[in-house]
Amino acid sequence: MAEPGNMASVIQPVEIAGRFRIGPGQPLTLLAGPCVIESESIMRQIAGHLKEVSARLGVNLIFKASFDKANRTSLESYRGPGPAEGLAMLAAIGREFDLPLISDVHESGQAAAAAAVLDVLQIPAFLCRQTDLLVAAAQTGKPVNVKKGQFAAPWDMAPATAKVRSAGTGGVLLTERGSSFGYNNLVVDMRSLPLLRQLGSPVIFDATHSVQLPGGAGDRSGGQRRFVPTLARAAAAVGIDGLFMEVHPDPRQALCDGPNSWPLDQVEELLRQVLAIHQLSAAV
Repeated sequence: MAEPGNMASVIQPVEIAGRFRIGPGQPLTLLAGPCVIESESIMRQIAGHLKEVSARLGVNLIFKASFDKANRTSLESYRGPGPAEGLAMLAAIGREFDLPLISDVHESGQAAAAAAVLDVLQIPAFLCRQTDLLVAAAQTGKPVNVKKGQFAAPWDMAPATAKVRSAGTGGVLLTERGSSFGYNNLVVDMRSLPLLRQLGSPVIFDATHSVQLPGGAGDRSGGQRRFVPTLARAAAAVGIDGLFMEVHPDPRQALCDGPNSWPLDQVEELLRQVLAIHQLSAAV
């Protein structure tokens, strides 16, 4: 399919739990946390630090952690505590730190239980075309963050967006996370960001998954963490409404996506750089 010539360009802001909105003219939103729930203590450490940083910088924060990573490379890879225990742990973090929450749903049957805890339901990139999953997530009435598939062109997300909008009123976020580029590699085409915005939804840039090397370590994915700042700054210059990052106190010890996770103690400095560029871009 060729790039469409005329698409809607009015972006519909998305309200998050009655707290704030994501979209043009709004403060940048940070969606961040560990790739997967590892322990309550690690989640508390990350959530507490991110809340302090966000408050200092005037950034809205949505805490992210997956209760089940169903798309791990190996059967032996750690997936998380599962829906029941994981959602309970997320609910506790949300209450303790007074934060909105986002996590992945992999099956339509998970949507209702997830929506009882989460403020935003996230559709993994590999599943962005799964109609039943998109519809079930939208029918909860919660906002849905759809990650663009590594196999998809920006305009391929128009049908996915339409599925969500037809089934619910919570709103749609679209997240860019890189496109397949040969074997075990991703590349970010920055043209994707304005093209996704033309679909009428706020756009998030996933700075950490975009440097992932899928399956690049044989039985697990690799990553090129050093390029996270480069891509995050570039995306801010092009124009985004939110920044997605997986962070960890010690990425070398992370149970999932360690090679592409960003160190927790370096989040504030990177966010300051992104914010400075974002403010200049928004003024243009």
